[in-house]
Amino acid sequence: MRWKPVRFIPDGTKFNFLRVSRFGFLLSGIFCALSILAFATIGLNYGVDFKGGTVITIRTAEPANIEQLRSTLGGLDLGSVELQEFGSPRDVLIRIGSQEGGEAAEQAAVAKVKQALGAGVEFRSVEVVGPKVSQELTQEAILAVVVSIIGVLAYLWIRFEWQFAAGGVLSLFHDVILSIGLFAVIGLEFNLNIIAAILTIIGYSLNDTVVVFDRIREYLRKYKSMPLADLIDFSINSVLPRTLLTSVSTMIALLSLYIFGGEVIRGFTFAMIWGVIIGTYSSIFIAAPVIILLGTERDAKKAAEAAGKAAVAAKP
Repeated sequence: MRWKPVRFIPDGTKFNFLRVSRFGFLLSGIFCALSILAFATIGLNYGVDFKGGTVITIRTAEPANIEQLRSTLGGLDLGSVELQEFGSPRDVLIRIGSQEGGEAAEQAAVAKVKQALGAGVEFRSVEVVGPKVSQELTQEAILAVVVSIIGVLAYLWIRFEWQFAAGGVLSLFHDVILSIGLFAVIGLEFNLNIIAAILTIIGYSLNDTVVVFDRIREYLRKYKSMPLADLIDFSINSVLPRTLLTSVSTMIALLSLYIFGGEVIRGFTFAMIWGVIIGTYSSIFIAAPVIILLGTERDAKKAAEAAGKAAVAAKP
């Protein structure tokens, strides 16, 4: 028996993507505005990496009584103390707000927690981040995202025309803004893992966008008389099976990690799942249609030639 290759989308599709791209721009614009509003009003649930403090993971002998633990730690006068189950019913994650007095005060807070919980509790990990370190991490995280986007702009500008670079960077801004808006709405803890996820989303979205741009550039050289709108639709349709197969394959791996990978990487994998969805969407409905708005060098040359011929014909 001969096996046939898996195809989510048949070859030779003729979807008119640019016809609905105007609705995609409108929808994306609305959601980007809502994302910025959510960031300004709700804000992000910053983790210890960015606001400082201590994260302790413990394992109890019996299924943990969260209310009892919260009552015990609440009497230690440590400020903000948050508890949540972390994986199994015996595992608990404890977050303690930043303590005044620097590193010594943070270590004293950890000692108080250990003394209050007693010897029957296993302390599996203790992570302390002081205010100075959290400020440096915040600055470096912002710098990493900004530098990555500038690098993408430079790469696309060198490899393609400036119109392609503008479309690619606009789609990346779109992905980052919508991702931050989603994190603000659902309250996902925003830590260095999420920054790593955002940088990975940028890379994944760029890969999808470059695949589409490569095909557009190839067809611009091959079909010199084809209208630009038809050429872009033709290009997207020609790479659609490959794009969707890559996205679905990646999604299967990420869903497996999200379900079976445990609490430690769940936030990262959730951000990546969202990034695959939004990155595939933006490559098709944001990056490529921008080229229609800005035009290409091919069409600019055609317009210049036509204007020159018209000027010659108008001469007496």
